[in-house]
Order: sequence, then structure tokens, then C-alpha cells
Amino acid sequence: MPLKHSDYAVAIICPLEVEMSAVRYMLDDEHARLPSQEGDPNRYIFGEMGGHNVVIGFLPYGSQGIGAAATVATDMRRTFPAIKLRLLVGIGGGVPSRTNDIRLGDVVVGMPEGIHGGVVQYDLGKETMTGFKRKGYLEPPPRSWRGAIVEMQADHRVRANRISEFVSKMIQKYSELEAYQPPAPGKDVLFTPDNPHVPDETTCEKCDKDRVVTRTARRRDGPAIFYGLIASGDRVMKNAETRDKISADEGGVLCFEMEAAGLVNDFQCIVIRGIAD
Repeated sequence: MPLKHSDYAVAIICPLEVEMSAVRYMLDDEHARLPSQEGDPNRYIFGEMGGHNVVIGFLPYGSQGIGAAATVATDMRRTFPAIKLRLLVGIGGGVPSRTNDIRLGDVVVGMPEGIHGGVVQYDLGKETMTGFKRKGYLEPPPRSWRGAIVEMQADHRVRANRISEFVSKMIQKYSELEAYQPPAPGKDVLFTPDNPHVPDETTCEKCDKDRVVTRTARRRDGPAIFYGLIASGDRVMKNAETRDKISADEGGVLCFEMEAAGLVNDFQCIVIRGIAD
């Protein structure tokens, strides 16, 4: 029997094509597209993952940021009335610190921390005589997700996560996706925050190698999962010192991205970001 829009209970939004493709090619089975609903200009990928019917939404080419993500989510919620589980999945810029040894390929899951619900819109506020004052509050993930996260954290204390396994299976199935392999440890070089990248260079070959942070090898191979605050805003964060200042001001941020703040209050999702830079 053909599936209907009401048969899909899991929604995943991936803002960029590189993010959407990673999720698409991890589907256990891809379904035929359903016809567009009147008033919804979004395109979707349909499939099955782990026994669930999943619909993947994404932003149009050239669109990015909080407002664009919110628009896609609004139309998606109207078209798929049976959606119960919602995720925002993509890449983000990591915030390595003494507390959190975040490396390329790791995964950050937005969870409540301190006074924040899991996502902080760091660029929403006002400039005052004493500096920038952030305002607003974003809701935490639904209670059911937070309960599942506690159980997952407990599982991973004694059993390694399966990220590397899933990525390897995807690449075995689609060899063209080898770019999704985690970088070799020698490629994951962390420079000190006051060591700026050489302008107009596409690699770090000309960066100051005398200002590199020494990090010990991990006990377990493969990506680690971190739980905590995600900073979201309409600006691409490329300044390490500004990154660290914002993180300190907000109580410790794990990564930066550009869409979550437009979703979490009305779309009520969990935010998952893979560290890409």
C-alpha cells in the first residue's frame, strides 16, 4: 500500500546538501517521493531508518541561517501532521577547551546546561554602554529525548558508540562518499586561539606550527559524543578568540552553528552537530 504524508513520524532537517546527503545515504531504504502539498514549497527525501518512516527536509540552495530554517520547519510541520520526533542534523564549528577535548569528527548533542535550554542565540540582544547584553531564552529538547539521552550516556560508559561503524557501512555501500571519512589524527591540528589562519590560504601549511596545542591520544578510537550547549546565530564564526569569549560568557559552549535558534522553540527538536572545523 502506498505511503501517505501522515505515515511519517520522524522529521530530520539538514540545512546543507552535504549534511542532507550524509543522512540520505544512511537510510535503510529510500521511498518514492510523495506529491507536494499546496502551500509547501519544500522538497523532501523519504525513507526508512531503524524501522521508522523518516522525512528529510533541507534548505534551498543559497539559503542559510535562522530565518530560512524556521520557514522550512513551519511548512514541514504543516505537511506532516503525524511527526512526533524531530531532529536538526548537520555540521558545526567546535569549541575545544580544557574541559571538553573536542576534535574533528566528534558529535555534539544540544542539552540543557546552567540557565540555558541547550541552544543559545548568542547574537540576539542589545549593545549597551557596558557591552553587549544577550536576551531571550530557547526551549530545551522534549522530555522524551532528554530521557533517551541519559540512557545513551550510560550505555556509552561501557560500550563504544557506533558512529564509525555506521559511516564505514555507508562508504562501503557508496564508495563515492569517501569524503565523509573522519580525518586522520595527523590532519586534526589544533592551533592556539591567538594564532590566526593565514588569509587567502586554503590549508594550514603556512600557519605558525610553533603555536599548536599538544593533545594526548584518546583511549578509544573513533569520534566522541559531547552533550551540552550549542551557540546559534546568523554569523559564521571564524574568530577563535571571539569564539572562546562567547563560550565563556554563556557558561561553556561546545560548538557554533547557524540554524538551531530558529527551530527549537516552535519545532521542538533535538540538535545534533558533527564537528567539521
